[in-house]
Amino acid sequence: MSRGQAVFGFHAVNARLKHAVDSVETLYVSEHRHDARMRELLARAEGAGVKIVLADDRRLDGLAGGNAHQGVVALCSRSVQAIRLDDVLARVDPQTLLLLLDGVTDPRNLGACIRTAAAAGANAVIVPRDRSASLTDVASKTAAGTAEALPLIAVTNLARAMDEIKEAGIWIAGAAGEAKSTIFALDLRGPLAWTLGAEGTGLRRLTRERCDWLAHIPMHGEVESLNVSVAAGICLFETVRQRALAGAPERNT
Repeated sequence: MSRGQAVFGFHAVNARLKHAVDSVETLYVSEHRHDARMRELLARAEGAGVKIVLADDRRLDGLAGGNAHQGVVALCSRSVQAIRLDDVLARVDPQTLLLLLDGVTDPRNLGACIRTAAAAGANAVIVPRDRSASLTDVASKTAAGTAEALPLIAVTNLARAMDEIKEAGIWIAGAAGEAKSTIFALDLRGPLAWTLGAEGTGLRRLTRERCDWLAHIPMHGEVESLNVSVAAGICLFETVRQRALAGAPERNT
């Protein structure tokens, strides 16, 4: 029997207990920690009927794959969410906000993008099934618990998914360093999907061609590109800012 997914660290484990407690198979906690933070976590786990095992640091290190775990590791089943792109597109409204990632293969970058998207109130993060990082233990840890609350949807063909997104009435903006417009010149009100590629490689041709607009983030000095999670934060929160100022009215086409 294969081991389930290891979720480690207080943020990630608390989020799993809150949003997907049925997926938690066993909670391993440090036999040396007895502080208030640990007591609160144990009380939540006990109240949900989760199996709790005291463990030494060596065992916790092994379960977490050598990553920082803060004395808490939960082994969980991997099937937490069954949300599909169709489910998201069936509930489009003026506040719909999606993040599409094209070719982001670093799990830490993926986790950071999920955390950023959750903070901006996005509905989902969408990635291609191939040529993309998946929700590994490291990605889940970097997401700091938000991976359990925000759907990560892997699609077989990102370009085809973008066609479906547009058919559902969602505009698509792509971040591209060579674009003439800046992201601040775009009208980002109404249902929107931001598409970003990996730092250095950017958007692939088919992805780029399906964007309604391309825009760049203005930068000064010698900096030529930003980490994808930083760029995602700038794009998503510019959208949030415009919507907050204007109340997200319908866009004039």
